[in-house]
Amino acid sequence: MHRIGPRVQPGEVEITAIRAQGAGGQNVNKVSNAVHLRYDVAASSLPDEVKTRLLALPDGRITAEGVVVIKAQEHRSLEMNRADALARLQALVDRAAHVPRLRRATKPTHGSKLRRLEGKSVRAQVKAGRGRVQGE
Repeated sequence: MHRIGPRVQPGEVEITAIRAQGAGGQNVNKVSNAVHLRYDVAASSLPDEVKTRLLALPDGRITAEGVVVIKAQEHRSLEMNRADALARLQALVDRAAHVPRLRRATKPTHGSKLRRLEGKSVRAQVKAGRGRVQGE
């Protein structure tokens, strides 16, 4: 898969090791394998238009202060969780870097209008034929 947007600089990301939640026995209670990632969008080196689109995304991981918060605890190792969190952040930035194409409004063609009206009249005849039969 090729990247779309600008690269997230690792120096701008604040990563903290925390204890993972959920089942896991003794290991989960004594080892800090989960990762808490914080990325300040305003202070980042991203282009301004990407920052604007990123902050406008309807994503619950972006706080009101403009900080992206990602928690990764899927894997057992700290390194894999760190890589997973960075990949998820990069995917979010790539999504914001994609510029949506502008939709140009078009009008229906003359032929499509005629086909639509022809279909309506055929349907009207079918429904008219379902009525009560009139006596002579």
